Amino acid sequence: MILITVKFPIREDKLDEWGELSSFYAKAVNEEPGCVFFEFSRSLTEPQTYVCIEGFRDSDAGREHMGQEHVARFMAEMPDIVSAQPQIIYVDADEVTGFGPMGEISPRGS
Repeated sequence: MILITVKFPIREDKLDEWGELSSFYAKAVNEEPGCVFFEFSRSLTEPQTYVCIEGFRDSDAGREHMGQEHVARFMAEMPDIVSAQPQIIYVDADEVTGFGPMGEISPRGS
C-alpha cells in the first residue's frame, strides 16, 4: 500500500478556491479504483493548513492516479492557492493492506 500525508498551507485570500478545488479533487480521487482512502482535514494548530491523507492499493494504482485529468487540474491550480511549498510524507509498504484496529482505545460499555 502507498500511504501519503501532505500538508497544504493555503493563502487566506484563496480559501474559497481551495474549498471548491479540494472538494472536486477528493471526490474524483475517491472514485479511482486503486484508491483505498483520500481525505482533507483542517489543522487544529495551523488554521490556514490542510492535511491530506491518502492510501492507494499499490504502486500501479499510484501511477494510474498520477495520470488522471483531475490530478493535472489540481497540480495546475494549486500554485496560485498555496502560501508555501506543501510538505509530504510518502511510504510504500507492501506489508500494509489498510486500516487495522487500534489496540490502545476501544469503546467503553454502556
